[in-house]
Amino acid sequence: MDEIKELETITDELMKVFEITAPPIPIESMLQRPKPNMWEEVDINQLSGSFLSIREHFSPRMSLARLLARHVASSPWGKEHGLMRLIKTEETLRSFARMLVMPQEMVMALSSGARNPTAMSMHFEVPEDDARQRLQELVDYL
Repeated sequence: MDEIKELETITDELMKVFEITAPPIPIESMLQRPKPNMWEEVDINQLSGSFLSIREHFSPRMSLARLLARHVASSPWGKEHGLMRLIKTEETLRSFARMLVMPQEMVMALSSGARNPTAMSMHFEVPEDDARQRLQELVDYL
């Protein structure tokens, strides 16, 4: 199984662990209320303004998604699932963050007409650029 497909599988498992069945993915509550064997809860009120990107309407959510991706990867749960082995570069981490906020199963459940950057941006509450990249990743790896 290649690394991206393995990350997709791990993302699906994480959604099951957190009992998430529909977007938007509750990134903040996942960070604040981790499941057992994961990370220490994160007080997102303590994050500095420089941490959160505010380029676009939903950019702060992607900053939090990257933070979540880092926490998942370095957690005991993430280590059990081999995430440190899979996430070797910043770009892979960013790709994993996009998977977390736009899981493959949920993207594929959209009608073909809704699988475009604008519709996905609103549906998943992500910047259009990230939705565009996620769609491209899915085309490249499916």
